[in-house]
Amino acid sequence: MNGRTARWSDALRTQLWPLPTAAVALAVVLGTMLPALDAAVDGRLPDGISVLLFSGGPEAARAVLQAIAGSLITVTSLTFSLTVVTLQLASSQFSPRLLRTFTSDRFVHFTLALFLAAFAFSLTVLRSVRDEGNGNEAFVPEISVTMAFVLAIASVIGLVLFLAHLTREIRVETMMRRVNVETQSTMDRVFPQDRPGRGPAPEPEPVHAAFRIRAAHSGFLTSSDKSALMQAAADAGGIIRLDREPGSSLVEGVPFATAWPVSAGAPFTPAIRQELSTNVNSAVATGFERTSVQDAGFGFRQLVDVAARALSPGINDPTTAVHVIGHLSALLCRLAERNPGPEHLTDDEGRVRVVLALPTFKDLLDMAMNQLRLYGAADPDVAARLLGLLREITWCDRNGQYRSEILDHRERMSAAISAGDYSPAERQHLLDLAAAVGST
Repeated sequence: MNGRTARWSDALRTQLWPLPTAAVALAVVLGTMLPALDAAVDGRLPDGISVLLFSGGPEAARAVLQAIAGSLITVTSLTFSLTVVTLQLASSQFSPRLLRTFTSDRFVHFTLALFLAAFAFSLTVLRSVRDEGNGNEAFVPEISVTMAFVLAIASVIGLVLFLAHLTREIRVETMMRRVNVETQSTMDRVFPQDRPGRGPAPEPEPVHAAFRIRAAHSGFLTSSDKSALMQAAADAGGIIRLDREPGSSLVEGVPFATAWPVSAGAPFTPAIRQELSTNVNSAVATGFERTSVQDAGFGFRQLVDVAARALSPGINDPTTAVHVIGHLSALLCRLAERNPGPEHLTDDEGRVRVVLALPTFKDLLDMAMNQLRLYGAADPDVAARLLGLLREITWCDRNGQYRSEILDHRERMSAAISAGDYSPAERQHLLDLAAAVGST
């Protein structure tokens, strides 16, 4: 999946309207065509089928359809209200960056689609019910009214299931689990298990040959199109390096990438520089919020935000922070078995033509540790769990390639514990845990 396709897929997945809109359109089409089928088979159906269909007259059919349409639009309004309340709760209690996990909930999409489709279908079928008179024969679309009844019953069941689903989704454990799973999927895309090792990154020679590319738009860097960047580098006869990783904030007019010619003796002309700037800006996408398309650090940011909010004096919920650290540990241990860091794209001759900035293990470990050490080191349970995180990463770092980063955070934790307001027994226990970090 290329960058543009991934962006469109993510945009549709995290919006509430696409599936309900498609369901309403399908319901209108079905509500127009099914009465025509009713008219064609009227009086020709076997008795075994006819007994299951609606058997009332035009007035009864109108009453049923009106009741279904009126009640379902009310239920839909209730569902929207409950969804909005849930979004407000998630934003204020946990983190505003968790809203995407709710708006991408397929169960909510399907529930709203069912309610609106049943409403639109009943309203459309209502138009085809006719009384006898003015030269017209009475017509009751029996199959269509029966279908509307089935949709109404399904909507009632859907409402019950939606309420049960909503009470489960607003639990912090459920939200953390969803963020964990989504972040694992992003890591699998950005840092696959078979990701090859990297050689040294190319540098411009001479340095003054480098051309800084300015951002054409402000916003968060959400994704980049690798094939488009490779094509831009080939067309310009140069090497492109994105200096900002996904999730970074770009400001219009501020450089975010660097390019230089493959051959030091063939500098870029002004026309090539202009074309290169246009092509590189076209190959990257910016948005008003971070997404999980290529941003491996977004899930870490969400989890750390939840833990930091839980440690605030207004909430004071260290247990939630401890659970978040468990999820962070699982993600970092998974990452320790990968090969994170910048990605080098090579041409057919094996030369590096594009360098994509991506977070390193140190970047994500710093994100997981720094704020939580600052806000949570005063709580012995949180401090112990942070040290446990470092110990668990040590076990997963089988080759010891991240040992220096782990020991650096161990020393920072030891300093915070030594300066903390602990009893002598608590301080000694935590320092013993810190001393165990890095041991096999």
